[in-house]
Amino acid sequence: MRLYSRSAGSGTPVVLLHAFPLSSSMWQAQREGLAPACKVITPDLRGFGGTPLGDDAPSLDVMADDVARLLDGEGIERAVVGGQSMGGYVTMAFCRRHADRLLGVLLADTKAAADPPPARSNRERIAEAVLRDGSGILVDEVLPPQLGVTTRRRRPMVAGRVRGLVLAAPPPAVAWAQRAMAARPDSFDTLRALKVPALVIVGDEDELSPPSEAEAMAAAVPDGRLVVIGEAGHLSAMEHPEAFNRAVADFVRSLT
Repeated sequence: MRLYSRSAGSGTPVVLLHAFPLSSSMWQAQREGLAPACKVITPDLRGFGGTPLGDDAPSLDVMADDVARLLDGEGIERAVVGGQSMGGYVTMAFCRRHADRLLGVLLADTKAAADPPPARSNRERIAEAVLRDGSGILVDEVLPPQLGVTTRRRRPMVAGRVRGLVLAAPPPAVAWAQRAMAARPDSFDTLRALKVPALVIVGDEDELSPPSEAEAMAAAVPDGRLVVIGEAGHLSAMEHPEAFNRAVADFVRSLT
């Protein structure tokens, strides 16, 4: 599997993994804003954007191994690896499987805890509905809590862009990713074992992965740092890109 990827800038490599059910298009403002500070690499995870789904069973480990092969293809030994929401889950799987490839870790609006049974059941319900009826359920159920209340009220262009990306998600990829996320393990031991610094970012209006989750993750990492972005929800990188980029640039500079 070769991940379709877009890059910008030079210097310290920073891999950014996108949220569910979006694509690397969500990182446009990061490719533009972070290029002076680092080399930004934004792949489409399997099934999304320009990357095929393949035949593997749903697994975050498979997605993490895809990212390792991407680094191999780029000739990069070690990188800052991070992601938002689902991208954070893939990042934690990468930490378990490829810790020697890390310069640092970025976890944005994500959770270290495994899904409880009701959440796993809901993911399977959505997977089946998308395969049966298409992406409408994503707009009705998945999209609204992705954005903070301030974005929903004041940033219609951001909301419209997210809606377009959600509708573009192929149903087979949506179902595959839901099942991969449902099977993920608890990752707090992974965070406690990190030997590199980690930056945890969260929007103060995130309803899906609230600041309390981010605080627990940052506290678990031996060198964990927390940044809370005001007036942003679960997609803080899109809702408040300037603040997000500032936090990432400062983190990358601290590593070098």
